[in-house]
Amino acid sequence: MDRLTELENRSIYIIREAYHQFGRLAALWSVGKDSTALVWLCKKAFFGDVPFPVVHIDTSYKFPEMYSFRDEMVARWGLDLIVARNEEALARGVGPHEGSKLNCCTELKTNALKQCIAEYGFEGLLLAIRRDEHGIRAKERYFSPRDRQFRWNYEDQPPELWDQYTSEVDEEFHLRVHPLLEWRELDVWLYVRRENLPVNPLYFARDGKRYRSLGCKTCCSPVQSNASTVDEIIEEIRTGRTAERAGRAQDKEDAYTMQKLRALGYM
Repeated sequence: MDRLTELENRSIYIIREAYHQFGRLAALWSVGKDSTALVWLCKKAFFGDVPFPVVHIDTSYKFPEMYSFRDEMVARWGLDLIVARNEEALARGVGPHEGSKLNCCTELKTNALKQCIAEYGFEGLLLAIRRDEHGIRAKERYFSPRDRQFRWNYEDQPPELWDQYTSEVDEEFHLRVHPLLEWRELDVWLYVRRENLPVNPLYFARDGKRYRSLGCKTCCSPVQSNASTVDEIIEEIRTGRTAERAGRAQDKEDAYTMQKLRALGYM
């Protein structure tokens, strides 16, 4: 069995395990390549339909192309979309202009998700994070508990041996499930090519630059690239040395800041 098929099988197994365990499950969908691949895996896991909502956390600072792609895919794939926004924080003027990425991400992403979970009562959340994205994310488990304050105890996590995943937590907790944890950036793009998945146009080069990772437009910068097709992106990743999230402001912070964001519930 080839690597992509092994990764796909494991991810589908984890998605089905999560669906079996939780009465209220949702998938977080940033509309980037990883979370779009996750939604596709959910469709494959349930024979063409996603039997739970997908949640898009809208900071109001996303690229216009991201909103267009989101709406197009909702219509094409028949998704049950929930848009989570922290309207109270936006009304107070919270945003990247404040200069504190910790406060902005906490208010517009983490707290928006808190409000969404409180409103819909989700017990489990599927996320498309990968261990190779950042050193702090490398500490994650497939099934990762959060307490009522969304705190992540990265120093004390349940062991996961022989494909046995711990999903029993107190009622005060919710669990984050990471089906793509072992995937690499290259694996995702190879999977995009194999499955012919739709791709946000921001990933393709224009005038010698492209976005390698998508988020808020105020916190993302394009990287030097001439890759304008999926094949060219794959070749660039295979031969290049630029980090995937080199253009993301959060990843230029020191490791402590990123760990603090993650501990507070950042995705």
